[in-house]
Amino acid sequence: MSTTPVPNGSAVGSSEGSSLPPIVGINFGNSYASIAVFTKEGVAECIANEEGERQIACAISFQGEEIYIGNQATHQLVKNAKNTITGFRNLLGKKFSEIPQSQLQSTKSAPVIQHPDIPDEPAYKVQILQPAPSPLPPSTQPSAFTTPAASQAATPRSEPVPAERILTVSEVNTMFLASLVESAENFLGKKGLGAVITVPTAFTEAQKDALEKAATDAGVHVLQLLDEAGAAAVTTTSDIWAAELPADRTQLIVDLGSSSLALTLLSIRSGLAFVLASSHTTSVGGDQIDEKLIRFFAADFTKKTKVPLAVCPATDIADQRAEARLRLAIEHTKRTISASPGAATCSVESLKDGLDYTGSINRLRFDLLARPVYSAVADAVKALLESAQVDAHHVDELVYVGGSASLPGLDEALITDAGFAEDVATPFARGTVVGGGVGDPTTVLARGCAVQGALLASIPDDERHREVRAAYQRGGKGNEVQATQRTVGVLVPGAEVKVEGGLGGVWIPVVHKETALPARRTVRFDVELAEDAPALAFEVWEVTESIRVEKITAAAEAEADEEEPEEEPEEVEVKHKEIKKEVFLGAVQMDAKLGIKTKGKSTDSGKTSTTVEVQCVIETSGALRVDVKEVGEGGAAGSLRVPAPGA
Repeated sequence: MSTTPVPNGSAVGSSEGSSLPPIVGINFGNSYASIAVFTKEGVAECIANEEGERQIACAISFQGEEIYIGNQATHQLVKNAKNTITGFRNLLGKKFSEIPQSQLQSTKSAPVIQHPDIPDEPAYKVQILQPAPSPLPPSTQPSAFTTPAASQAATPRSEPVPAERILTVSEVNTMFLASLVESAENFLGKKGLGAVITVPTAFTEAQKDALEKAATDAGVHVLQLLDEAGAAAVTTTSDIWAAELPADRTQLIVDLGSSSLALTLLSIRSGLAFVLASSHTTSVGGDQIDEKLIRFFAADFTKKTKVPLAVCPATDIADQRAEARLRLAIEHTKRTISASPGAATCSVESLKDGLDYTGSINRLRFDLLARPVYSAVADAVKALLESAQVDAHHVDELVYVGGSASLPGLDEALITDAGFAEDVATPFARGTVVGGGVGDPTTVLARGCAVQGALLASIPDDERHREVRAAYQRGGKGNEVQATQRTVGVLVPGAEVKVEGGLGGVWIPVVHKETALPARRTVRFDVELAEDAPALAFEVWEVTESIRVEKITAAAEAEADEEEPEEEPEEVEVKHKEIKKEVFLGAVQMDAKLGIKTKGKSTDSGKTSTTVEVQCVIETSGALRVDVKEVGEGGAAGSLRVPAPGA
């Protein structure tokens, strides 16, 4: 079970931790949803609903007089598919004429219809049993039409009446969100919750309006509709996640859901995130892995029992029910494969013709089946990096979001196919996914929403903070962010150590490229001083960072046969990071006053050095101020001012 600590300074409850704040984070996906709240220990934690599920299926089913919501509703897909509604989130804010025909003719769940009374409005039609009216109370006053015995007897209750119920997409979403809020209220013991809810990057303004209305109708006070990439960034910049990662890094978020793939490339700079590029496609999704598994187990069932089973698509009613049973069973299979390197089973009672089925699949076979999906994700990643003109070796961290992204095979294939460095940080490489740890892809978004909700609640609701609160609203100017295009730093000329590229000294980056403005960064380092002229001189540069590809000949793995000609050695590509000076911004020179001579028998014995602190401040306009000083009382100081471009 994953947790995320509350950032320092956020008001999420009393210092004694005696009460929980009435704030929840809701990850509202098209297939699954999850809820995160703050515990008394001050951490964001995904909670379970009344059925004990932390991953709650986005499904609603109508069976007679009963209404099932969540994972219980998915079991109705076997024999009650026409009255079970799934995939309703993505239809929010859409017109009936905008929905693809493939979704209108779906046989896996209740089809979408044109609302009979509202033009161009999508809706669902389900069969229900309408409760019979309550029986008449016994009569206390005798009349000419009653006998003494009959006057004391209640009217017998009639049977429920079959009826049709028409539900708009908004009403279905409201019902589901209300169930999530009820689970959170039961956990917190409070009513009237505020919530931050995830919203896909591809959602239009009309869809966001529809989502906010559905949540409001469900009794939720919507604090913010948070972009899914933003929710992931909130989680991944927390102390518990980024403790072993550099403060400045380039991060790629891979959000692989059931029906779509969303990629977001971010620059993380001291906890602030800036979007470099993003993409969204519906041609790749976890459902494709499900279909391959269903075909695999259906073929295995036919091989073992000699009973034909046609799936994906299934035309016969018996095959459709068998496919629905397999679809439910492979959810457990995928979770087992994600958590264990061994084989996973798929067991279904009465799969077809009353025959039970139990099959197994190992990790190798599973990854072979899923390989086309892995490759499609890698191709999408390469296309995104190419469009952003970012080499894969410049990506420092991969973040996975969504249940389908929990597969270790995806991580392995992506690093290999997309050309990432072997030391790129991933939740699998860091071991934070096992057992639902910090890097659990299924809880990242909900925890990020809970943290964001705490931050919003901590902003005072007064005139002085009005602009701050407005920055979090949709369309606010606070979302219009500029960033640096090159890295700004200082070069210590004449130093003995030189970096690659022949810069002529030691290069010390201060403000990395793609840092959101305004920015203030400070670095400290030691500088060796000359004995005859203890002067400090620094050049301030803008540099570009690139990748140099070098082809080298790989050593032969085995000696060639003497009778056969030797094979040509294979060439492999090795990538090196390079730095190139682009713009000279100025120089700072001063006489050192706090030099210290090193004593002892080390190689540095007799050398004089001092500690220097460099601070760079870049304003939104692009104006730069560089302050340099010796660390210590009475140390030398100097500064440089560079006006904004065009000033």
